[in-house]
Amino acid sequence: MSIADTREKCKTLLARIPRDVLVVGLIIVASSISFWLGYASHQTVGQGRELSSQQAGAGGTPQIESSSMTQIVASKYGTKYYLTSCSGADRISEKNKVYFASAAAALAAGYAPASGCKGL
Repeated sequence: MSIADTREKCKTLLARIPRDVLVVGLIIVASSISFWLGYASHQTVGQGRELSSQQAGAGGTPQIESSSMTQIVASKYGTKYYLTSCSGADRISEKNKVYFASAAAALAAGYAPASGCKGL
């Protein structure tokens, strides 16, 4: 069977399906795919590594690996710490982020709370 024969078979098959049914079917398929992609992307959010014991990062800064339970982040080159939900935390490069299990741990490491981050 050649490509031309396959194309003709597809055209014949599509000609037998009413246009309304074809449009509704395409809408259902597109909606299902969109829903599945949204659901799948939500499932991957917040899946991080487990908290490990404190490790010495660059410059002797204590660092805790990222986790869905971690709420405090700072830059290893900065002096302020943020909640992970603050816009200041988004501006820190991933390679420079230092995670803490609590605000007390960040304070103990020498960081101060960021003034623009509500909730600290």
